[in-house]
Amino acid sequence: MYIPKYFKVNNTEDIRNFVQENSFGTVVTTEQGKPIATHLPLGFSKKGEHYYITGHFAYGNSQWRTFEACEDVLVMFQGPHAYISSSWYSRENVPTWNYQAVHMYGKASILEKDELVQELTIMLEKYEKHRENAVLWDKLSPKLLESELKGIVGFKIKVEDIQAAYKLSQNRNETDYMNIIDQLQNEENVNAKHMADLMGNKFKKKI
Repeated sequence: MYIPKYFKVNNTEDIRNFVQENSFGTVVTTEQGKPIATHLPLGFSKKGEHYYITGHFAYGNSQWRTFEACEDVLVMFQGPHAYISSSWYSRENVPTWNYQAVHMYGKASILEKDELVQELTIMLEKYEKHRENAVLWDKLSPKLLESELKGIVGFKIKVEDIQAAYKLSQNRNETDYMNIIDQLQNEENVNAKHMADLMGNKFKKKI
Protein backbone atom coordinates (compact mmCIF):
# COMPACT_ATOMS: atom_id res chain seq x y z
CA MET A 1 0.00 0.00 0.00
CA TYR A 2 1.33 3.44 -0.92
CA ILE A 3 1.63 5.51 2.28
CA PRO A 4 2.99 9.10 2.29
CA LYS A 5 5.14 9.76 5.37
CA TYR A 6 2.55 12.06 7.00
CA PHE A 7 0.02 9.25 7.17
CA LYS A 8 2.10 6.19 8.04
CA VAL A 9 1.20 4.48 11.34
CA ASN A 10 3.76 2.35 13.19
CA ASN A 11 2.23 2.07 16.67
CA THR A 12 1.31 -1.61 16.97
CA GLU A 13 -1.09 -1.08 19.88
CA ASP A 14 -2.93 1.64 17.96
CA ILE A 15 -3.24 -0.66 14.94
CA ARG A 16 -4.43 -3.52 17.14
CA ASN A 17 -7.17 -1.35 18.67
CA PHE A 18 -8.18 -0.15 15.20
CA VAL A 19 -8.57 -3.71 13.91
CA GLN A 20 -10.56 -4.74 16.98
CA GLU A 21 -12.97 -1.85 16.36
CA ASN A 22 -13.12 -2.35 12.56
CA SER A 23 -12.97 -6.14 12.42
CA PHE A 24 -15.15 -6.68 9.33
CA GLY A 25 -12.31 -7.17 6.86
CA THR A 26 -11.62 -8.32 3.32
CA VAL A 27 -9.57 -11.47 2.66
CA VAL A 28 -7.80 -11.45 -0.71
CA THR A 29 -6.11 -14.42 -2.40
CA THR A 30 -5.43 -15.41 -6.00
CA GLU A 31 -6.66 -18.30 -8.10
CA GLN A 32 -4.83 -18.94 -11.36
CA GLY A 33 -3.55 -15.37 -11.26
CA LYS A 34 -6.99 -13.81 -10.67
CA PRO A 35 -7.58 -11.94 -7.37
CA ILE A 36 -10.61 -13.12 -5.37
CA ALA A 37 -11.98 -11.62 -2.16
CA THR A 38 -14.43 -12.35 0.65
CA HIS A 39 -15.76 -9.91 3.26
CA LEU A 40 -15.76 -11.45 6.74
CA PRO A 41 -15.85 -10.71 10.48
CA LEU A 42 -12.35 -11.48 11.73
CA GLY A 43 -10.50 -12.02 14.97
CA PHE A 44 -7.09 -10.54 15.71
CA SER A 45 -4.88 -11.67 18.58
CA LYS A 46 -1.30 -12.08 19.71
CA LYS A 47 0.09 -15.48 20.64
CA GLY A 48 3.69 -15.47 21.77
CA GLU A 49 5.63 -13.15 19.48
CA HIS A 50 3.22 -13.33 16.56
CA TYR A 51 -0.12 -11.80 15.57
CA TYR A 52 -2.84 -13.96 14.03
CA ILE A 53 -5.99 -13.20 12.08
CA THR A 54 -8.76 -15.78 12.44
CA GLY A 55 -12.10 -16.31 10.74
CA HIS A 56 -14.21 -18.77 8.82
CA PHE A 57 -15.61 -19.27 5.32
CA ALA A 58 -18.82 -21.00 4.31
CA TYR A 59 -17.75 -24.46 3.12
CA GLY A 60 -19.25 -23.70 -0.28
CA ASN A 61 -16.98 -20.65 -0.71
CA SER A 62 -14.05 -22.19 -2.56
CA GLN A 63 -11.66 -19.36 -1.63
CA TRP A 64 -10.41 -21.36 1.36
CA ARG A 65 -9.06 -23.93 -1.11
CA THR A 66 -6.64 -21.30 -2.50
CA PHE A 67 -4.73 -20.99 0.79
CA GLU A 68 -2.34 -23.85 0.10
CA ALA A 69 -1.15 -22.40 -3.21
CA CYS A 70 -1.01 -18.78 -2.01
CA GLU A 71 2.36 -17.65 -0.74
CA ASP A 72 0.75 -14.58 0.87
CA VAL A 73 -2.81 -13.73 1.82
CA LEU A 74 -3.82 -10.06 2.01
CA VAL A 75 -6.35 -8.90 4.61
CA MET A 76 -7.68 -5.34 4.50
CA PHE A 77 -9.44 -3.42 7.27
CA GLN A 78 -11.05 -0.02 6.70
CA GLY A 79 -12.25 2.65 9.10
CA PRO A 80 -14.23 5.84 8.47
CA HIS A 81 -13.63 7.83 5.29
CA ALA A 82 -14.86 11.16 3.96
CA TYR A 83 -14.51 13.61 1.07
CA ILE A 84 -12.51 16.72 1.96
CA SER A 85 -13.34 19.84 -0.07
CA SER A 86 -10.42 22.17 -0.74
CA SER A 87 -12.85 25.07 -0.21
CA TRP A 88 -12.27 24.37 3.49
CA TYR A 89 -8.59 25.39 3.25
CA SER A 90 -7.25 28.90 3.74
CA ARG A 91 -5.26 28.66 0.50
CA GLU A 92 -6.11 27.35 -2.96
CA ASN A 93 -5.65 23.60 -3.32
CA VAL A 94 -7.38 20.50 -4.67
CA PRO A 95 -9.93 18.26 -2.89
CA THR A 96 -8.90 14.96 -1.32
CA TRP A 97 -10.25 12.05 0.70
CA ASN A 98 -9.52 11.19 4.34
CA TYR A 99 -9.52 7.56 5.47
CA GLN A 100 -8.06 4.87 7.71
CA ALA A 101 -6.83 1.57 6.27
CA VAL A 102 -4.74 -1.35 7.47
CA HIS A 103 -3.28 -4.07 5.24
CA MET A 104 -1.87 -7.29 6.67
CA TYR A 105 -0.02 -10.04 4.84
CA GLY A 106 0.68 -13.58 5.95
CA LYS A 107 0.46 -17.31 5.36
CA ALA A 108 -2.92 -18.96 5.97
CA SER A 109 -3.73 -22.41 7.31
CA ILE A 110 -6.92 -24.29 8.13
CA LEU A 111 -8.04 -24.54 11.77
CA GLU A 112 -8.60 -27.85 13.50
CA LYS A 113 -12.11 -28.36 14.88
CA ASP A 114 -11.17 -27.52 18.48
CA GLU A 115 -9.39 -24.34 17.33
CA LEU A 116 -12.43 -23.33 15.29
CA VAL A 117 -14.74 -23.87 18.27
CA GLN A 118 -12.45 -21.70 20.41
CA GLU A 119 -12.43 -18.88 17.86
CA LEU A 120 -16.22 -19.01 17.40
CA THR A 121 -16.69 -18.92 21.18
CA ILE A 122 -14.50 -15.80 21.41
CA MET A 123 -16.33 -14.12 18.51
CA LEU A 124 -19.76 -14.75 20.02
CA GLU A 125 -18.53 -13.41 23.36
CA LYS A 126 -17.25 -10.23 21.70
CA TYR A 127 -20.48 -9.40 19.87
CA GLU A 128 -23.10 -10.89 22.21
CA LYS A 129 -21.98 -10.46 25.82
CA HIS A 130 -23.54 -6.99 26.22
CA ARG A 131 -26.94 -8.08 24.84
CA GLU A 132 -29.94 -8.84 27.02
CA ASN A 133 -30.46 -12.32 25.52
CA ALA A 134 -26.87 -13.11 24.61
CA VAL A 135 -26.38 -15.96 22.12
CA LEU A 136 -23.24 -17.59 23.53
CA TRP A 137 -21.64 -20.87 22.54
CA ASP A 138 -22.56 -22.78 25.69
CA LYS A 139 -26.20 -21.66 25.40
CA LEU A 140 -26.72 -23.21 21.97
CA SER A 141 -27.73 -26.85 21.56
CA PRO A 142 -24.92 -29.32 20.72
CA LYS A 143 -27.02 -30.69 17.85
CA LEU A 144 -27.32 -27.25 16.22
CA LEU A 145 -23.64 -26.46 16.73
CA GLU A 146 -22.49 -29.77 15.27
CA SER A 147 -24.67 -29.20 12.22
CA GLU A 148 -23.43 -25.64 11.70
CA LEU A 149 -19.77 -26.62 12.10
CA LYS A 150 -20.10 -28.91 9.10
CA GLY A 151 -20.95 -25.92 6.94
CA ILE A 152 -17.90 -23.75 7.65
CA VAL A 153 -14.12 -23.87 7.33
CA GLY A 154 -12.04 -22.03 9.92
CA PHE A 155 -8.66 -20.46 9.17
CA LYS A 156 -5.83 -18.53 10.75
CA ILE A 157 -3.29 -16.23 9.13
CA LYS A 158 0.10 -15.72 10.73
CA VAL A 159 0.77 -12.03 10.14
CA GLU A 160 4.18 -11.32 8.60
CA ASP A 161 3.74 -7.70 7.46
CA ILE A 162 1.50 -4.83 8.60
CA GLN A 163 0.97 -1.61 6.65
CA ALA A 164 -1.24 1.12 8.12
CA ALA A 165 -2.34 4.51 6.79
CA TYR A 166 -4.40 7.09 8.66
CA LYS A 167 -4.98 10.03 6.31
CA LEU A 168 -6.52 12.57 8.68
CA SER A 169 -5.30 15.93 7.33
CA GLN A 170 -2.14 15.76 9.47
CA ASN A 171 -0.35 17.75 6.76
CA ARG A 172 -2.63 20.78 7.24
CA ASN A 173 -2.06 23.71 9.59
CA GLU A 174 -4.12 23.91 12.77
CA THR A 175 -6.56 26.51 11.40
CA ASP A 176 -7.39 24.40 8.34
CA TYR A 177 -7.51 21.23 10.45
CA MET A 178 -10.10 22.64 12.84
CA ASN A 179 -12.14 24.08 9.98
CA ILE A 180 -12.20 20.66 8.28
CA ILE A 181 -13.61 19.15 11.48
CA ASP A 182 -16.32 21.84 11.66
CA GLN A 183 -17.25 21.40 8.00
CA LEU A 184 -17.42 17.61 8.30
CA GLN A 185 -19.75 17.97 11.30
CA ASN A 186 -22.10 20.01 9.10
CA GLU A 187 -22.22 17.37 6.35
CA GLU A 188 -25.39 15.27 6.14
CA ASN A 189 -23.35 12.10 6.03
CA VAL A 190 -22.65 9.58 8.80
CA ASN A 191 -19.13 8.85 7.53
CA ALA A 192 -18.27 12.56 7.50
CA LYS A 193 -19.44 13.01 11.08
CA HIS A 194 -17.51 9.91 12.14
CA MET A 195 -14.38 11.33 10.51
CA ALA A 196 -14.91 14.66 12.29
CA ASP A 197 -15.13 12.90 15.65
CA LEU A 198 -12.02 10.88 14.88
CA MET A 199 -10.00 13.95 13.87
CA GLY A 200 -11.24 15.83 16.92
CA ASN A 201 -10.15 13.03 19.26
CA LYS A 202 -6.73 12.82 17.58
CA PHE A 203 -6.29 16.58 18.07
CA LYS A 204 -7.19 16.35 21.78
CA LYS A 205 -4.61 13.61 22.30
CA LYS A 206 -1.95 15.73 20.62
CA ILE A 207 -2.42 18.81 22.87
